[in-house]
Amino acid sequence: MQCFSQRILGLGLIALCLSACQPETSPTSTTVEPSLPALPPVPFFNGDSAYTYVAKQVAFGPRVPGSAAHKACGDWMVEKLKSYGATVIEQNAMVTIYSGQKIPMRNIIASWQPDKKDRVLLFTHWDSRPFADQDSVRRNEPIDGANDAGSGTGVLLEIARMLAKAPTQPGIDIFFNDVEDMGAPREAMGGDQRDSEETWCLGTQYWTKNPHVPNYKARFGILLDMVGSKDAVFPREGYSMRYASGIVNKVWKAAVAAGHGDRFLSETRNFVGVDDHVYVNENMHIPSIDIIAYNPLTGGFPSTWHTHADNLANIDKESLQAVGATVAQTIWTER
Repeated sequence: MQCFSQRILGLGLIALCLSACQPETSPTSTTVEPSLPALPPVPFFNGDSAYTYVAKQVAFGPRVPGSAAHKACGDWMVEKLKSYGATVIEQNAMVTIYSGQKIPMRNIIASWQPDKKDRVLLFTHWDSRPFADQDSVRRNEPIDGANDAGSGTGVLLEIARMLAKAPTQPGIDIFFNDVEDMGAPREAMGGDQRDSEETWCLGTQYWTKNPHVPNYKARFGILLDMVGSKDAVFPREGYSMRYASGIVNKVWKAAVAAGHGDRFLSETRNFVGVDDHVYVNENMHIPSIDIIAYNPLTGGFPSTWHTHADNLANIDKESLQAVGATVAQTIWTER
């Protein structure tokens, strides 16, 4: 018992000595997170300028692949893009359309800061429909394509002009794809129709098999299609939600930040049979979304779709502004 008591007493003295050597309060360990440098302000997107680009395209006439208007418009676009500091690559090939006829294809890819590994892809088609299969008159004549091709191209040409003055953190590629609108005629508008889907988006299908840069990758992609109709609204498109819901959320938040959240609806609509982003998702595995207008009255695309009413009179500068400012907010805030 005595030895045991002495042992306890010794242990107590040791504990007392150790406690005396400790500071009265132990400092709290904190990890300081490194602060990221502030991003420059998002440059202003000019909807009037985008409208001017749409008008210029329409002035060439219908941009049907293989036509003089198509060549002249393409030449003008390439010249503009180069003047905005882009590295431009063209893809020229012959592709086979639904009828078995071979026609010339001209994909145009413009890149800013091409040496950067981190990239964002913006894309739209620039050709116009060779016939008005949704119209009741002059069905075999080509349409102006002011909205269906012209609007997305106009918005991205304005983004290109902005990139010349204000670089983004990631490198940017703008892909103007061709022969998108040569698909087999269909009688119904919108809906869930997948018939003859391989006859659409031929320029994008070609690019996904023959990218302009070997092993091309991008963080994400944003497709613009029919973004200039009157009072256009944009639901969350079905394929976009299936393949890239996180990118949809990112862009829809950017729309709110840009002051256009009322145009970008929270509801999901499955009204697109096939579009360029489907092939980019499936073949290139780049998470990509489609900003495309929805018309509640048709249950699908704008009422001017594939008709002669798809002309400059039915282009809304405010719609162009809403979409362009949203895209700008997205890419200029991307780190």
